[in-house]
Amino acid sequence: MPDNVLVAFDGSPLAERALTYALENFSNATITTIYIINPIDSVIDVEAGGLPVAEDWYDTAQERATEIHTTATDFAAEHDIVLDTVTEVGKPAREILDYADSHGTDQIVMGSHGRSGIDRTLLGSVAETVTRRAQIPVTIIG
Repeated sequence: MPDNVLVAFDGSPLAERALTYALENFSNATITTIYIINPIDSVIDVEAGGLPVAEDWYDTAQERATEIHTTATDFAAEHDIVLDTVTEVGKPAREILDYADSHGTDQIVMGSHGRSGIDRTLLGSVAETVTRRAQIPVTIIG
């Protein structure tokens, strides 16, 4: 059984299923949820909303990260588990892999698709990249 489990969590139904899987199957491990702020999403938002959106994109993304972490923490509390949360900025697959490599992660659990934006359009490219490049087991929840 793994000692350190990393769950990619973006608040989507698949991410909730992935977190449930981790909580139920790795309850004795240290579980950390990771949320990635993807700067590419800001480009999409700016295209839709103009310059005012560009000026506030990072603050808005940080607020969203806080909401996501609260959701994950509350969800874990329903299972009587305390988890760690982390926010990284960058390309989601790269950040998940880098975090796992640098923090002694034994297992990655994630949904097969992202919540929105470019990740949604690419239909699972993050999950595919993480699965192909990870040096540790990866569980994909569909």
